[in-house]
Amino acid sequence: MARIIDGNNMNIIGKNVRRLRKERGWSQQTLSLKLELLGVYVCRGSVSRIEDMSRTVTDIELFAIAKVFEISPEELFK
Repeated sequence: MARIIDGNNMNIIGKNVRRLRKERGWSQQTLSLKLELLGVYVCRGSVSRIEDMSRTVTDIELFAIAKVFEISPEELFK
């Protein structure tokens, strides 16, 4: 059976996460801490891997990332 995720890119929002984070002047650690305040534990290293698209993003993480950036989840896919 074919895998949905097949190749080097494990998500399609990573570049937007990086762009949004940098626009706000946040470090990866800052984003990690903001997610932790919502009860979603994504360490700084995982933020890095999300941004370089080598780590998958769960649905819960997706919604938390959008909430931290104060945008709709759909905005992460643009």
